Amino acid sequence: MIGWFGVGSLVFLLTCAIIVARTRDLLAATIVFAAYSLVMAMTWQQLRAPDVAITEAALGAGVTTLLFLLAIARTRRTEDESA
Repeated sequence: MIGWFGVGSLVFLLTCAIIVARTRDLLAATIVFAAYSLVMAMTWQQLRAPDVAITEAALGAGVTTLLFLLAIARTRRTEDESA
């Protein structure tokens, strides 16, 4: 049976995924994506997969977020409305 933490994290993950897909501000999408990755790492830990949790935290929330922020710094922050 899924506990309250599991239900709450699933709702949070679904909400984050929708926000990332719908937002046009790339910096906001990157921050929400980092939060998504951290909660996903906690979910993997709850599923007793610590190796996957550490990898998700390091790569998903750490390296990928850093690369996205560096790419945003070198380009425009918002997406064109004409596209």
